Amino acid sequence: MSLSKKINNAFSIFVLVTLCIFNASKGYAAPIATQQHKQEVQNIERITVTGSHIAQGNSTHLLTRISDDIIDQSAYAYLSDILIDEVVQINEGISHLNSQNSTHNSGLSTVDLRGLGLNRTLTLIDGRRVVSNSYSGELVSLSTIPKGMIKNIEIITGGASAAYGSGAISGVVNIITKRSKDDTTINLTVGESVAGGAREIAFNADTGIQYNNQQGQLLLSATYIKHFGLDYWDRGRAQQQDDWRYDPKRMCNTMLTTLYDPKQQSAYRCMRDIVQSDWTSLSDALPGGVFNESSSFKPNSGFWFDEQTLRNDWQEEVHGLHFNQYNLLQLPSQQLNLAIKNEFDFKSGEQGYFQLHYSKNDSQNIKSPENEDECDLVITYNAHTQQFGSDCIGAIPYTNPYIPQKIRESANSQDIKWDRLFQEVGAVTNDNSRTTLRTWAGLNGIMWDNWQWDTSLGFGQFTQQQIRYNELNVAHVRNALNAHKLPDGSIECIDEDARKTGCTPINLFGENAISPAAASYIRANPKLTTRLSQITLSAALSGELINLPSGPVLSAFGIDYRRDSQNVSTNVPQGGMTFNYIPNFSGDVTSYEIFMEASVPLLKNRRFAHQLSLSLAARAADYSWSNMGLIQSYNLGFNYTPTTHYVVKFNWAKAMRAPTITELMSPIRGDYNAFQDLCNGVTATSTLMGHENCKKEASINAVIKKEGIFHDRNNSYSPNLGNPELTEETADSFAVELQVEPESIANMSINASYYRISIRDVITSLSHQNIMNRCYQTDTPFDPNNPFCQAIKRDSEGQIIELQQRLVNANQLFTQGYDAAIHYVYTLNSLGQLRFKLNWNHVIEHALISDHINERVTEIHEGYLNHHIFTDTGKASFSWQHDKWQVSWHTQFKSGITRNKQVYENWLGFMQDNSEQCAQQSDTCIDNPEPLWGNDLPSYTTHSLQLSYRQKLQGATLRLSGNVKNLFNNNGPFIIGGNGNFHSAYGGGRGRFISLGAQITF
Repeated sequence: MSLSKKINNAFSIFVLVTLCIFNASKGYAAPIATQQHKQEVQNIERITVTGSHIAQGNSTHLLTRISDDIIDQSAYAYLSDILIDEVVQINEGISHLNSQNSTHNSGLSTVDLRGLGLNRTLTLIDGRRVVSNSYSGELVSLSTIPKGMIKNIEIITGGASAAYGSGAISGVVNIITKRSKDDTTINLTVGESVAGGAREIAFNADTGIQYNNQQGQLLLSATYIKHFGLDYWDRGRAQQQDDWRYDPKRMCNTMLTTLYDPKQQSAYRCMRDIVQSDWTSLSDALPGGVFNESSSFKPNSGFWFDEQTLRNDWQEEVHGLHFNQYNLLQLPSQQLNLAIKNEFDFKSGEQGYFQLHYSKNDSQNIKSPENEDECDLVITYNAHTQQFGSDCIGAIPYTNPYIPQKIRESANSQDIKWDRLFQEVGAVTNDNSRTTLRTWAGLNGIMWDNWQWDTSLGFGQFTQQQIRYNELNVAHVRNALNAHKLPDGSIECIDEDARKTGCTPINLFGENAISPAAASYIRANPKLTTRLSQITLSAALSGELINLPSGPVLSAFGIDYRRDSQNVSTNVPQGGMTFNYIPNFSGDVTSYEIFMEASVPLLKNRRFAHQLSLSLAARAADYSWSNMGLIQSYNLGFNYTPTTHYVVKFNWAKAMRAPTITELMSPIRGDYNAFQDLCNGVTATSTLMGHENCKKEASINAVIKKEGIFHDRNNSYSPNLGNPELTEETADSFAVELQVEPESIANMSINASYYRISIRDVITSLSHQNIMNRCYQTDTPFDPNNPFCQAIKRDSEGQIIELQQRLVNANQLFTQGYDAAIHYVYTLNSLGQLRFKLNWNHVIEHALISDHINERVTEIHEGYLNHHIFTDTGKASFSWQHDKWQVSWHTQFKSGITRNKQVYENWLGFMQDNSEQCAQQSDTCIDNPEPLWGNDLPSYTTHSLQLSYRQKLQGATLRLSGNVKNLFNNNGPFIIGGNGNFHSAYGGGRGRFISLGAQITF
């Protein structure tokens, strides 16, 4: 069936269901209704329950609610920061604290439930899917929603695809907006780190208008947020130079220094022998340039320019540049959100509704000027042949007239090697501008006395304009270096065609040596434009199916239609430039879905069975990309209340995630990653695993016959690409929860739950090694048509010239753990009220399970910072509220963690090798090997204080608030390789943060 026919059919079904439901409500409800009945219909509250389409149902999912008071009083401006701060089940996603090195994601604000991946957390608004804010996945940026619109946020942890469809594998973040408001609120909050930097300003204004005798409710909301960022110069720790590694020969932790040791042929010294002021980590990226560098450690290793003065005593760790000074600790950004919500209750009992959200986000990441040398590879693309390649600027030709005489004399007619910072071109600036429009409208009503029906149409559009200022056009730099001097003393580019396009010779020798004209010629400002759109149609019917002795059977039925479209375009020139090339592509995916839900009361008011109910849900989806038929999701739950003080919930779900447009349709995206050819060292008689199949490669066999052995000299070219044959990810989610309200302790509730989520057919790209293993190290005869062999392209000499990392369905992602929560309220009579909360999450296991040749490998994630999985996370709060005052104390805890899993495993290998050498009484044995430094990180605890005062004025209410986050300024441990030696999981260097707020309501 063609796409146009599918859309027409979906729209016809939508219109038909809408008309039938509307007519049914007219035919069955309105004609027989008395005036009193009409009034009762109008007064029925239309309730939505997270995890279900059944009004007034009892969800069996694990559920956390965040009220608007918590959002309103938070010290932080961004909603994602608030959720990470409040909910122990939420891991950090993309934020202004960790997207400094991303060209595409700066400005995004997302969360990650259970640490299972951003694409597996579904974000909804009023239970509705909305357009994504990223071409790389279904990522809804939480910063695009005005805070004043939010009534509360309900968070499901566990599979919910039966209710909401694709993506709800690890859970759902459902942002529920306010229905009505009869006043106006203006809120201003300013915050800043006590140590300086990280300033935030947030302004919210919202107003509600009721009109036409309160039949209509109009809500208007606006939010403006500005982050000023956090700089390298704002934090002393960021300025500390460090370059650490563990030395397996000396079995000690070493740090790079200025002290070159000829015996070790290194400047890395054991940390026990030096002090922190000896640590260095400098770069040869100087504004004046470094030329013919012979060593990164030794003194007198080349020529360099100290501003405009030429010197020949280059030593990188003495004269170099601390390149970290160009890395921001927190990105600056600004956000404007506007929203309109309108609901109108017709006298006949129907309700019409409409929402429109507009968001504009601008973020700017100012980095270093481009740092290049003679052969930093860049990716090129030929639009005619649609082939990627590589290029580099190259050495400075020996004949270049700008070469100083001393450098020329030492070069022995060889071209000049160089490293240089292109300061004259300007700082590389990644400017991301995101615009989001979301809108939907619908009609709902009551028919057959107690059945609710709802139909709606939604549209969303997202545009991202990304400009990367002050990059270099590689071909232009090469042309500008290939210059000669004319008889009149002037200098020009040698290539005549280059001169016709404006080539200006370039001088790399000395600071400010590049002329403005040359800088203009080599400068490139590539642009990447992404456009996403989404159309949704839905119709649902819910109500009482039958009435049993134990109560009514509630049910819901519905259909959903969704069409997602995407277009990515770039203006990167074919000649190649210092920018990650993303090819133009576009595509769309449609889905047709039906769902049903039922809540069945099994027992009621029995001994040891105050209430027992069964929840059932199922969804079937037909995707335009899939030839597999209907993709199905299910949910089964029990809600058991033995007495009024105890509730036991059980929930099982089969959830799914469909591939995104990028995952399905992205063409080859050129990239380089170092790898070693598995066929390296193959001879006619070699018997290593896989070598027999390597010999069956005709090009490798020819090399063996000619030279006797095949040596790997691959070009590291390893492009990424989508896969139209992908299937959906499938997850089994299981949870059981106990809720207790002790009869002997009033106003106390205790929750304890266990969860287990297992995801199959994870969409991923295999490692280079895994791809080669699956081609050559197989038990079956070598087959060049094997898809993994087809991903490996070799030239006539057997060298790999392309190793494609195509996305595939492979591996299994698994997690299990438990949550605990305590909530207690104690009344002090005339002295107010005390409130205590404790939330805890313990991860029993979090792992990636992958199938290699003849073995299954389990990679443990829990307890490793590079996977962002803390074993234990807790949050406790204690608050006192009395009359106009509220004081709260918050404590957050994260357990100790290992910084990097691979570093730890490498060290274990070093220790084992050393033990074997000691057992053999070898001279290389080290008696007292040092433990790893900086890899075992301690637990992390922070405390925060919040104070607010509310005063009624004439016709208005004023609330003043103050927050001190991280009261004792705990910046977390020193993180080797972290951004500024900080880590975003520990606040990213923000430290003690104070915010002041004023809110007036009238």
